[in-house]
Amino acid sequence: MKNAFTIDVEDYYQVEAFAGVVNKGAWGEYESRVVENTHRLLDLLDTYSVKGTFFILGYVAQHERALVREIADRGHEIASHGMSHTLVYTQTPEVFRDETRRSKALLEEICQRPVIGYRAATYSITRKSLWALDILHEEGFQYDSSIFPMRHDRYGIPDAQPYPNRLRTPAGYTLVEFPISIFRSGAVKLPVAGGGYFRLFPYPVTRWGLSRINRSGHEFVFYLHPWEVDPEQPRIQNAGAMSRFRHYLNLSQTRPRLERLLSDFSFTTMEDVLRTQALL
Repeated sequence: MKNAFTIDVEDYYQVEAFAGVVNKGAWGEYESRVVENTHRLLDLLDTYSVKGTFFILGYVAQHERALVREIADRGHEIASHGMSHTLVYTQTPEVFRDETRRSKALLEEICQRPVIGYRAATYSITRKSLWALDILHEEGFQYDSSIFPMRHDRYGIPDAQPYPNRLRTPAGYTLVEFPISIFRSGAVKLPVAGGGYFRLFPYPVTRWGLSRINRSGHEFVFYLHPWEVDPEQPRIQNAGAMSRFRHYLNLSQTRPRLERLLSDFSFTTMEDVLRTQALL
């Protein structure tokens, strides 16, 4: 069974955890490390003959067009991560539509192929922002991967379907959703699909949870960010203690754990998984 391997392409200073202390207007003043870190992941995926889906932030695409082309040329799927890494539920529908449209057009112009997938910054399509699904359909996206089926202080729809599905948007459209994978047993939900959880839990916990998802007959989605394989990245010292904990925890463990993950499971792009399931 092949699962979806995904990467949210953004730089270390663009994350929501630092949004309160890093002004978007000052992004250009920070040392950019996204190209080097993405190359590390591309080379690692080549080693294990894995193709993945890269959800690329529009800001990164604007400034690193060659990186977008290289990701596409190396056989990976290009998808949208929005334009400015702003929480969807803090945007108006008009601003969200504009950012989504511009990001999609930019990526398609660079890689010369259709962009059909979208993932919101910090999984911020919640009950407050379900209207965004209508806009994604209207702007030509075929699938979304923004819903986290658990409770969190910044995201989550706890009772959402935890497996890939066709959902009905508020306006009555149909859109394919590939939610972030969780292991569920009764009332217990364990986020095992990547990111900070991949660094927080010992690897055997991740492997156990993902294996249980596969044994139940379902593919899972795994996600991470290029900055998570960069333990030497500059520190944002004026961020709060919780934000620093979430961002810097066990960065040195990401790559060795990732190598074990790529050995233990089979992966492909999100589009391939959804086509195999006849959802696209």
